[in-house]
Amino acid sequence: MGDNSNDRLGIVLSTATDGSPQDFVEIAQLAETNGYDSVFVNEGRGDALACAEAIALGTKKLNIGTNIANIYFRHPFSTASTARTIGELSSGRFILGLGISHRSMLASLGIDMGNAREVLQNYVESTIDSLQGRARLGFFRAPAAKYPVPLYVAGNTVETAIIAGTYANGLMPFLTPVSHLPVLLDAAKNARSAAQRNNASFGCILSVPTFVSEDEIAARSAARYNLAFFAQLPNYRRQWRRAGFKKAMDSIQAILKTGTRREAARQIPNELVDEVCVFGTPINCHQRLKKFRDAGVDTPLLAVSPVNDDRLGATRKTITALSPSSQSCF
Repeated sequence: MGDNSNDRLGIVLSTATDGSPQDFVEIAQLAETNGYDSVFVNEGRGDALACAEAIALGTKKLNIGTNIANIYFRHPFSTASTARTIGELSSGRFILGLGISHRSMLASLGIDMGNAREVLQNYVESTIDSLQGRARLGFFRAPAAKYPVPLYVAGNTVETAIIAGTYANGLMPFLTPVSHLPVLLDAAKNARSAAQRNNASFGCILSVPTFVSEDEIAARSAARYNLAFFAQLPNYRRQWRRAGFKKAMDSIQAILKTGTRREAARQIPNELVDEVCVFGTPINCHQRLKKFRDAGVDTPLLAVSPVNDDRLGATRKTITALSPSSQSCF
């Protein structure tokens, strides 16, 4: 992999799938061998921080992170303690991504989200205090992290981007159309300037739904079906409305009341697939990744979904097919 930061490419693994921690470590090792910059883990049915720790112990050079860890699942003191531990075990390769999840999903666990943005801001501040050795828990004062732990905030709205810009080291959007990314990044950078933090670097790590196939029609169809899954969640429908897809989201919302996900998928516009996903042949995927980099993404993360394969198999094949170590440029 080259020294140019534009070469950075990562993978995000999902605990919402059937992959085991051992699978994740093996896939991370494959990514490391193929020149990837990073492997991140999201939080679904499994523990993102625990899986990130396993990957840290099983790799040597990769950056490891959470994309994202759910703030409602852990006290910030505990999150900072675990992040500090992973940072030490990896000799400074850990990146902590934090986010708020979805109100309906939290409610199913009996968790009241409350004022999510206020909770997120307070959580981020408390976690930073712990990482920097300023927090106390009873008799215990948290030691400052031996290695810096960059903290990124998941955000798909201007308001959340402002929190990221004011307090964090970077922004982690998800499913944000490429044309809308500059809106979020400008909000974050303006907030950063207002907080007089321009002397510190600020990054953008974006998880991109990825569908690699020589059959571009099949890849686009799989991408559309994938987006129909996320369209079931109000947060993403709102984001896509703000980005100019209001008519399609209104149609999908009506369909989802009584219809099926496949019926909803037919209403996903081609333009939305083009703006959110990477799909098709490896060459086309690299070309589409460049659009995200040009919009301000420092590290795109491939969130691989199968076209005609199982997810873990598709992930392994995609790691090889899109390997940064085999590409002179994107």
